[in-house]
Amino acid sequence: MTSAVIVDAVRTPSGRGKPGGQLSAIHPAALLSHTLRTLVDRTGIDPGLVDDVIGGCVGQAGEQTANITRSAVLGAGFPEHVPATTVDRQCGSSQQAAHFAAQGVLAGAYDIAIACGVESMSRVPMGSAALGRDPFGPAVAARYPEGLVNQGVAAELIAARWKLDRDTLDEYAARSHARAWATAASGGFAAEIVPVPTDKGNVTADETVRVGTTPQGLAGLKPAFRDETLSARFPEITWQVTPGNSSPLTDGASAVLIMSEERAEALGLRPKARFHTFAVTGSDPLLMLTGVIPATHMVLERSGLSLDAIDAYEVNEAFAPVPLAWQREFGADPERLNPRGGAIALGHPLGASGTRLLTTLVHHLQATGGRYGLQTMCEGGGLANATVIERL
Repeated sequence: MTSAVIVDAVRTPSGRGKPGGQLSAIHPAALLSHTLRTLVDRTGIDPGLVDDVIGGCVGQAGEQTANITRSAVLGAGFPEHVPATTVDRQCGSSQQAAHFAAQGVLAGAYDIAIACGVESMSRVPMGSAALGRDPFGPAVAARYPEGLVNQGVAAELIAARWKLDRDTLDEYAARSHARAWATAASGGFAAEIVPVPTDKGNVTADETVRVGTTPQGLAGLKPAFRDETLSARFPEITWQVTPGNSSPLTDGASAVLIMSEERAEALGLRPKARFHTFAVTGSDPLLMLTGVIPATHMVLERSGLSLDAIDAYEVNEAFAPVPLAWQREFGADPERLNPRGGAIALGHPLGASGTRLLTTLVHHLQATGGRYGLQTMCEGGGLANATVIERL
């Protein structure tokens, strides 16, 4: 049986997802185009050989409509015959794109594919696609008559259920920044970051990493999602999730070159890793962000591996309660959890985050000599993907 391998993986630096952020002047299609072009240039592959480009994007409104992945492929100068599609599995959109691309290779439908993602939260603010309208419909409202909640409130519910206090959340957030800064300062991100040209010069570093972040400094921030009506409905919530222990609004793009092992060998390319196991699952749409737990159980069972055999875990830090609840559930080694920092520091550009985490995981395993890596992502609506890769 053929293997689906990762030949290279790249990402842009993060930009603050608001006007004036370091990537905010760049059209999202252009940002992804630059990332795709750099990916093929780094590997020397003829882009005309790519069978499909599958991209993730959550805010498919405004400048991110009309199949933005196709626009990015054309903007990157790929031949017109190279197809592209855009998928939405909320925050896991580009992780799902990687699954689809790798599964296409394993099925024999593709020899070469690119999985990628983009989100410009400065230019297409979160929630733009709904335009104030009900995206769920009457049947969902009837099934959940008390109403679903936003992700911040879901994070509060998780903190309450797993008894995670404010000090624990802030300590974790400060650690994310410290690890990201230490990695950046040692040049650890150099192999994965694509410098982005702007009218102010090349952007080469993540804008969202805050040097010197401390739990004491974070302690002064106010809860971001406090709602007295919901306090009556959920008396267990003590309102501890703040902008400091949540991922920031972010601009960014990322891309991964995936192909069969046979094609890589024929092209003289040396793969960095192979896809080992995939999982995707639904979960309670009220808690919404706990799907990483059943998804991890599923992917470990399918892989035949124990968590102890995994050298690094990338669990997306949408909010600090998510990786902390995951860690407690599995008794996971905190040193292996998001060892280069996570989305609290590195940002969460929604549709790009799946392949961003994969990029960071691949390069971490390459740098440390670890064999297996696990990635899992909580997703809006009560969904989660999980992926195990093996370094080659």
